[in-house]
Amino acid sequence: MYQVTINIPDEAYITAIERAKQEGFGSTEVFLSDLLINSIAPDSDNQDHLFTPEVISELDRISAEIKAGAKTYTSEEVHAHLAQKRKAWLANHAS
Repeated sequence: MYQVTINIPDEAYITAIERAKQEGFGSTEVFLSDLLINSIAPDSDNQDHLFTPEVISELDRISAEIKAGAKTYTSEEVHAHLAQKRKAWLANHAS
């Protein structure tokens, strides 16, 4: 494996820090390496890189909650809720 040094704008690095945290990566460097590798990898249909251990852990937690009887929602309920939120937001932000 090669080790390389790259320069990116400060704003891009700040965004990378946030994305790394949001996506459950252990470090910004691991996130950037994964992003680069997957952007040039020949198999762009493979999304395995998105399932980090942290993401899998979160999915397992949610699955366990549902199996234990947590409230679930139908797609119709979700769409109705989002439509209601959208309507309220538009009403509050109308110019």
